[in-house]
Amino acid sequence: MLLTISTSHKPATDLGYLLHKNPARVQTEDLSFGTGHVFYPEASSERCTAALLVEIDPVALVRGRGPAGEGGQLEQYVNDRPYAANSFLSVAMGRMFTTAMSGRSKERQQLADTAIPLTANLPVIAARGGEDLGRRLFEPLGYNVELQGSFLDKKFPDWGESPYVALTLSGTVRLQDLLTHLYVLIPVLDNEKHYWVANDEIEKLLKRGDGWLPQHPERDLIVSRYLKRQRHLTREALSRLLADDAPSGEMDGVTLESEVVERAPTLHTQRLQTVFSVIKATGAKRVLDLGCGEGKLLRLLLAEKQFESILGMDVSWRSLEIAKERLRLDELPERQRGRIELIQGSLTYRDQRLNAFEAAAIVEVIEHLDAARLATFERIVFEFARPKHVVLTTPNAEYNAVFGTLPAGEFRHGDHRFEWKRSEFETWANGVAERFGYEVHFEPVGPLDAALGAPTQMAIFAQKEVTA
Repeated sequence: MLLTISTSHKPATDLGYLLHKNPARVQTEDLSFGTGHVFYPEASSERCTAALLVEIDPVALVRGRGPAGEGGQLEQYVNDRPYAANSFLSVAMGRMFTTAMSGRSKERQQLADTAIPLTANLPVIAARGGEDLGRRLFEPLGYNVELQGSFLDKKFPDWGESPYVALTLSGTVRLQDLLTHLYVLIPVLDNEKHYWVANDEIEKLLKRGDGWLPQHPERDLIVSRYLKRQRHLTREALSRLLADDAPSGEMDGVTLESEVVERAPTLHTQRLQTVFSVIKATGAKRVLDLGCGEGKLLRLLLAEKQFESILGMDVSWRSLEIAKERLRLDELPERQRGRIELIQGSLTYRDQRLNAFEAAAIVEVIEHLDAARLATFERIVFEFARPKHVVLTTPNAEYNAVFGTLPAGEFRHGDHRFEWKRSEFETWANGVAERFGYEVHFEPVGPLDAALGAPTQMAIFAQKEVTA
């Protein structure tokens, strides 16, 4: 079985430093189920490709292992395990790319922490669940996905399509993230593992899924398949993922900031009322609240008959449960209940559920994102979801001087990754508008200071074809 990883980052041969494998020689390692080889089919400053080739000895596995060992799935000598990417390949990756998967690079640490253009190709992998499953697994992580299938036999098309596909992933990501995603999702797509799964597999999954799995739209499916559909393991893993989903994540800092830091709940209320009024004025009927938190803006939207379809999304499962209770969704009449839906998700993962909405509210969200994820956020909202109108607010860093209890240089909330001055926010928003075909204008929210502006700054985006 074969995996290739290519980059056009310059100099492309830095890929060798990231993988800790010298492009000038073939490196071979004995594995308990065969042999692994790492080599470079091409290595120039413009493009570099690293290949991991895993050779499996199925006869030795069948003869030497019991039903619980690594040959447990090889009940006969002729099978697809040595040829199609599966959990054998994941284990080989974990063994031969250990340091790269940890994100460490002795000589290129800054590069290891940087998203670079990468393409991964698996010439043969079983897509048990159809080609659509491959897209559902990898597209939310920001990859462009290419799947090439085939018929079982071209001479007999009635036999149907083969379960095997060629899978190519491309994107601008950290190498560590690409390797981790492949490590977890290869056996998930194959829907099988060659070894016995016990409690220690939960620890592996939580470690490798840190930072992306809790927010993945197919989280439950991934956990179930990774743990070989063992219900007690799946329940434990999901409960631990949800327990770790604290409400201080990327999209739920609004309440904490307004109640704890600003000490002025009326500002929070004014912010929501302003966003609501702008959304209503667009005439939109289908509305997104991205980072809905505990549902305060959703309550305003639900009370307005203009909005026929409302979708609230947040990264925090706990906040969504609170929103559900506060909105009393279970008590609403069926027609009213059908207007609103709450989903868990993150604005750093592509999600088809966000498509076909006319307006989106993003209130005090972006400052909770790492700066490196802003480019992904921009594409998720303005390129893929692409609502006609986007109303976005964020703190005005200049106004922080008004808060006497806030030390100079500190942010309003402990989870903020940045806070922008008005000029910085406008530069960013104008760049987004230009790149994705929007027009944007800005309005202050809250009490105005002659020199410092308002505590909250708001950008109102509209597609150019809408304003034309």
